[in-house]
Parts: sequence; C-alpha cells; structure tokens
Amino acid sequence: MIDNDRKRLSRLIAILTHLQTKSLLTAAELADKFLVSKRTIYRDMKALEQAGIPVLAEDGKGYTLMNGYRLPPVTFSESEANALITAEQLVLKNKDASFVKDYAEAVTKVKSVLRTTTKDKANLLSNRIVSGQNADNNRTSNNLSTLQLALTNYSLVNIRYYSPNNSQTTERTIEPFAIYTSQDNWLLIALCRLRNEYRAFRLDRIESLSVQNQTFEPHKITFEEYFELCRKKCPAPLP
Repeated sequence: MIDNDRKRLSRLIAILTHLQTKSLLTAAELADKFLVSKRTIYRDMKALEQAGIPVLAEDGKGYTLMNGYRLPPVTFSESEANALITAEQLVLKNKDASFVKDYAEAVTKVKSVLRTTTKDKANLLSNRIVSGQNADNNRTSNNLSTLQLALTNYSLVNIRYYSPNNSQTTERTIEPFAIYTSQDNWLLIALCRLRNEYRAFRLDRIESLSVQNQTFEPHKITFEEYFELCRKKCPAPLP
C-alpha cells in the first residue's frame, strides 16, 4: 500500500509538471504517458482539485491549470542533472551560436537551483565529458533563436539567402513552419512566398534576416505531410 501511495504521489507531481508545460492535456494523453487507465487519471484530477490545485476541465478538450498558477521551484535528481550536463556538452559543439548561448544560460539557471552536493558532482561531470563533434568549435550561423521565436509567434521573416547551385543571393519573405537538424546543419522549413511553396533553408546560407511585425495564419500542413510532399517531389527543389 505504501509503495502504491508513493507511485501515485509521484504521478500526481508529474501530472502537475506536464500541465505547466502544455496548455491543454486530455485524459487519454495522460493515461498513455503514465501507463494507467483514463479512470485512474479522472481520480487523480479529483485528488488534485481536493488538494486545492486549480485544475480546470474543458468539456471535450481536456485539462488545464488556471492561468497564473505556478508550482514551487523544480528540484532535480542527480541523474536528471547529469542528463542536462551531458546534453550541454553536445550543445556546445553545435554550429549555431545563438543556440549555444541560450542553452548555456539555461543550464546555468538550472545549476543555481541544485543542491550543493549535486552541483559539485554536475560540475565534475561537465569536465569529464567530451564530444568529438565539431572539434574546431565552428559557428556557422547565429539565427536559430530568432527563427524559433518567429516560428512560435507566426511572424513573417525577410531573408537574404545564398544558393550555391547558381551562386545567387535572393531576397525572400518566408513563413517559418518547422526546424530540423541534419549532419550538423540546421534547416528551416518555411513557406516561401517568392516560390509559393515549402522550401528548406540552411541557416548557414542565410546572409541576413529581419523579423516583421506582420503575422501569418498557422499552417494546416503537418511535419509528416511535408516530408510526404518531399518524397513525391524527389529530388526536392532547392531554395
């Protein structure tokens, strides 16, 4: 019984954490995440409400936390801290300078809330992990953070883009859709208004960019549908 209570308490805390990271979660999503039945999730939500947690249920949509509610500061286990430190060493080898800077600052904030013993061990591990990628620490772009914000805020972006195939630089207005990485290079998938279709733009070939105040309508296409279009067009057109 005690073991079951501990598991439930751990699950309740985890549910709260997930509710803070996503605006809306369904009972089915939570049941799949924690490998329990939807009935168990319903009971968990009732328990959270009885504990005074402002969980709101939207009919037919899912659960959310009342706007403005925040959990106390998160604590990290030693294993969780180690995972973040390991990821940091991989990120430091990334070729986009803005991504390296933002991640390093985020990890510094994480370290600040670690217990002293865990912090000492994390710093030790940080000095004992080496990544062989990008040995020269080359930085080939500095736009990832800006493009991430443009993507999530549906902001139009003007870019000057160099294409090595014809050795030309063109100016484009694009609607950022998705970002992925391949062989150390970051690529932005965007609807190019010049070509009126989705294109992949390598960040290291974007000579300059400016985010516009104008926004665009969210794209209806999914990432999977985009790749299906690419397969049908093979080889895909270059920007």
